[in-house]
Amino acid sequence: MKKFLANFLPVRAAWLILCGCILAFSACAGDAARDTSKVATAADNGSGTGAPNDDGLILPAGFTVTTFAEGLGKARHIAVAPDGTVFVKLAKLKDGKGIYRLRDTNGDGKADAITGFGSFTGTGMTVRSGYLYASSDEEVFRYKLDDKNNVVNPDQPEKIVTGLLSRGEHEAKAITLDYDGNLYVNIGAYSNACQVQDRTKGSPGMRPCPILDSAGGIWKFKADKPGQTYGDGVRYATGLRNVVGLDWNKATNSLFVMQHGRDQLHDLFPDMYDQKQSAELPAECMYELHQGSNGGWPYIYYDEFQKKKILAPEFGGDGKKTAGEDAQDPVMAFPGHLAPNGLLFYTGDQFPAKYKNGAFIAFHGSWNRAPEPQKGFFVVFVPFQNGKPSGDWEVFADNFSGSPALTASGRAQHRPCGLAQAPDGSIYVTDDSKGTIWKISYKK
Repeated sequence: MKKFLANFLPVRAAWLILCGCILAFSACAGDAARDTSKVATAADNGSGTGAPNDDGLILPAGFTVTTFAEGLGKARHIAVAPDGTVFVKLAKLKDGKGIYRLRDTNGDGKADAITGFGSFTGTGMTVRSGYLYASSDEEVFRYKLDDKNNVVNPDQPEKIVTGLLSRGEHEAKAITLDYDGNLYVNIGAYSNACQVQDRTKGSPGMRPCPILDSAGGIWKFKADKPGQTYGDGVRYATGLRNVVGLDWNKATNSLFVMQHGRDQLHDLFPDMYDQKQSAELPAECMYELHQGSNGGWPYIYYDEFQKKKILAPEFGGDGKKTAGEDAQDPVMAFPGHLAPNGLLFYTGDQFPAKYKNGAFIAFHGSWNRAPEPQKGFFVVFVPFQNGKPSGDWEVFADNFSGSPALTASGRAQHRPCGLAQAPDGSIYVTDDSKGTIWKISYKK
């Protein structure tokens, strides 16, 4: 018993401290469209205890989770074919392969038929109209699928787009498709805030920012036209520092994205921002995009406390001056530096009615909130009605990190990244730390 208490009490203390930090933070946070300050804690283990279930996650009552696959390595985005076949993209080759096809052939909830193909790494993955789309950091490929969702020619995919800009920062090419034959690709900015000297204390910003000519936005291509080059694309939206989580919302027939906000306000401008402000600003923002949309990067950032677009210090801001009259407001804002890497609009019927057409977001977790505790490493849910957020966001799936202490230190065991919906209405979540894939279901 003494040994148990010696191990248990420090963990319990760390948990209480972290809860206190979250409650303190939630008392003053907010966003443009709704007050998202109330960080709902809907997640428990399905029995209302708030303890991890057998597969390690904490979920709302009634939800169950199975570990669909393990040990895939850096599993990024995921896609599911109409018959339930799962495809996952890897950021690092496993046994020489960058894509894995997984099937549960015996119905036990775990993948038992696993095959790899593709010799390139990357992030993007989606299935549409009998094709599998996958991206590297510089290209988008397309594989033909047969009537059993086998890859017809795994060694010779079509190259849909080549020559995408990749300069070693924010290089992941997240992709999605609409229902009119268009492909959307993130081209992340190869900079933190478009300074003359990137991430250098006091360095001014470049106006106009030359990066925006070729990056820092979403580009649109034809989904069924092989051989397109970067120059064939149309800049669909600009002013977005980096987008990894994106999805086409069927209910609104529009593109939604999650932007990664800029870093290092205190490090670069210590006379304007203290460490706590730097840990909490700027917000991670959800935007609804249309042709010509502008998120305002690098000239502004969104402050979820003031609920305003603030002029960036590189361009003459002081933490209070507003700007960005030509930039749109986010539809929802979240705490800073949580790294939203997956976005999924839920269209299934398995989950309770409140989840219909709402958004799930996988937050990869922070690295730069010190000396404040690190945060994230969870999947949240945002309810939607009439195409807009209709309530506060809430934590849906938690404990990917392994414990509150591991979350606070940033030493997470797992980091959620990709999201996909199964034909039965369950959802899959990937982990790009150890390559686990979970399947979350609801039982009435």
